Amino acid sequence: MPDQIYVIGHVNPDTDSIASAMGYAWLLRERDGVNTIAARAGALNAQTSWVLKTLGIDAPFLLTDASPRFESVMRRLDTIRPDSQLGAAWSLASRTGGIAPIVSEDGKPYGIVDGMSLFKYFTDTLGPRPGDTTVREMMSAPCKDAADINVPKFAANAHIRDALNKILRDEHDDYWVVDEHGLYVGIASQREVLNPPRLKIILVDHNEPRQAIAALEEAELIEILDHHRLGNPYTHQPIRFTVDIVGSTSTLVTELTAEAGFSMPPPLAGTLLAGLLADTLILTSPTTTPRDKTAAEKLSRWAFVGGSPLKGETLESYGKAVLSAGAGLSNRDAKDVVSTDIKPFEGGGSKFAVAQAEVTDIMQLTDHLEPLQSALNDLRDKRGLDFALLLVTDIVRGTSRLLITSNAPSILDDLPYPPLADGTREAQGVVSRKKQLLPAILGLLER
Repeated sequence: MPDQIYVIGHVNPDTDSIASAMGYAWLLRERDGVNTIAARAGALNAQTSWVLKTLGIDAPFLLTDASPRFESVMRRLDTIRPDSQLGAAWSLASRTGGIAPIVSEDGKPYGIVDGMSLFKYFTDTLGPRPGDTTVREMMSAPCKDAADINVPKFAANAHIRDALNKILRDEHDDYWVVDEHGLYVGIASQREVLNPPRLKIILVDHNEPRQAIAALEEAELIEILDHHRLGNPYTHQPIRFTVDIVGSTSTLVTELTAEAGFSMPPPLAGTLLAGLLADTLILTSPTTTPRDKTAAEKLSRWAFVGGSPLKGETLESYGKAVLSAGAGLSNRDAKDVVSTDIKPFEGGGSKFAVAQAEVTDIMQLTDHLEPLQSALNDLRDKRGLDFALLLVTDIVRGTSRLLITSNAPSILDDLPYPPLADGTREAQGVVSRKKQLLPAILGLLER
């Protein structure tokens, strides 16, 4: 729909990213009456899956890129069968703007009757010197005789940009749009294909293009709501841009909801509370602010009510359950650990990424160190990075260990985390990638 707006977080979404997208989409519908839909740019992690299942909420719509597809410009015009009389095609064309789609009984496109195909049919039938053939006789012929059967077909979910060269070389004005089985779903005109509507996007919980949905430059970015450092994308026009110093984007959504005089439904409030508690480690992270604590209290009042799946919970009990749902290394593949919660960055001419995994006991790392180190090196190579890091955080003790890929820049040796015998570094008291680890890395790269 042309007026639909997708509210979406970053790739490799965490619970705060998913929750803030759902909460902000809900608020914009309730407060402003706009047609918003919450979306996600990737698969759910274990923690978010547990939260949504516990609260009985469906996952947001999966939207992996913003590039327009053929389904966004097609029209599902009426059709007729190949053996129908040409007169029926003429009648249909008069209602559709000049074309009559001919579809076989199996649902697959046969051909299109339009002005050019009719002219060719009349010319071939009558010849240079019209004889005794009447218009009535020609209109009684099967419409398949006058159909253009060489009309290009494009899959509904195919990107328009990938077919532009073919479209520009082709002489047709209209195209078939088919599903994955080759069945008719609509017609797209060249004029609409060459000027498709841009998806309208609101970004939450990030503002850096490297962390955003693919092909963001092909969308219409209309707003950003975030709590991270600036790295904002180029826009064609001014947009609403809110970046604030709080521990989670769920906090910002909660504040806006309260300012509007609304209270969220208990399951949705519970989702945002999970995002807030996860990002602030149950309000103990150095990123936590008094505003986060106020927002958590408000969300708990909305979420822990009678009839709610969270009735009887407390901030502490619910927070521990949320963190435990996403913690641990034993039941996860090493490749999954280093790629689930990872964010790319640039600084000092280097491209790098920082992944984070949470555990309830840092000693778990010893049994998984070798495969994690190997997976981290593979991730660096596959993504073309200069280096990558994995911050393994003990959410019970509030401390971390740091893994760095081999052949990392020697300047990283100056990180303020002492090396250990197993090759990792002890990051005592470090729990925040955003506020503690990233500034230390950038400080070295950019000095």
